[in-house]
Amino acid sequence: MSGHSKWATTKHKKAAIDAKRAKSFAKLIKNIEVAARAGGADMAGNPALELAVSKAKKTSVPNENIDRAVKRGAGLTGEVIDYTEIIYEARGPQGSALLIECLTDNKNRAASEVRLGITRNGGSVADPGSVAYLFARKGVVGLPKNGLTEDDVLMAVLDAGADEVKEVGDSFEIHSEPTDLRAVVAALEEAGIEYESDEVEFVPSMQVELDAEAARKFLKLAEALEELDDVQNVYSNADISAEVMAELEEA
Repeated sequence: MSGHSKWATTKHKKAAIDAKRAKSFAKLIKNIEVAARAGGADMAGNPALELAVSKAKKTSVPNENIDRAVKRGAGLTGEVIDYTEIIYEARGPQGSALLIECLTDNKNRAASEVRLGITRNGGSVADPGSVAYLFARKGVVGLPKNGLTEDDVLMAVLDAGADEVKEVGDSFEIHSEPTDLRAVVAALEEAGIEYESDEVEFVPSMQVELDAEAARKFLKLAEALEELDDVQNVYSNADISAEVMAELEEA
């Protein structure tokens, strides 16, 4: 689950669990195939594959699906797996910005489906670069508070290269440079601190707070995009406050 501030918790609440789970499995399998294609099937010599497999196992993807994906990606089944990464930019309600990260074996299909998803759900396709500058690529680790303070977490990860620790509802988010992400995770493990997710994500430099009407439209747009098969992640600078979320849930 990508997305920042209250949007992350929002999406957990709204998830139609089975559909999300199937989509999540498909994304993880695709990541395994890409990593195996780039660096081969041997996990000992392919850290990207080892990471993709461990994430899939953590999300309970069945082992036979994982093994099949490794073999398919590495070309051991005779199938050719060739995915291209594409990022689309869009504007949502109230000046919000979205980056849509795709991994696809058919660029034309991905482009038309994403464009349709944006325009049909109240967004507008943005020119390349007009939204991307609002985001920076960061390593992001999410962890439950579990009685910890911001200082407890910061002390554990500061020497590992963490830039900051942010409070997000009942959780903390640790931001670092993407190259320091593994070191930050290792530091948490060494300190005995449990974490829920570790990803390289696009993090917005500033956020746009949405009112209830805009938030309703934004969630419809974001969810429509996330449901597309070629879409791996949707990032945004939209901030939906707890009050607005409560108002939407009552409606």
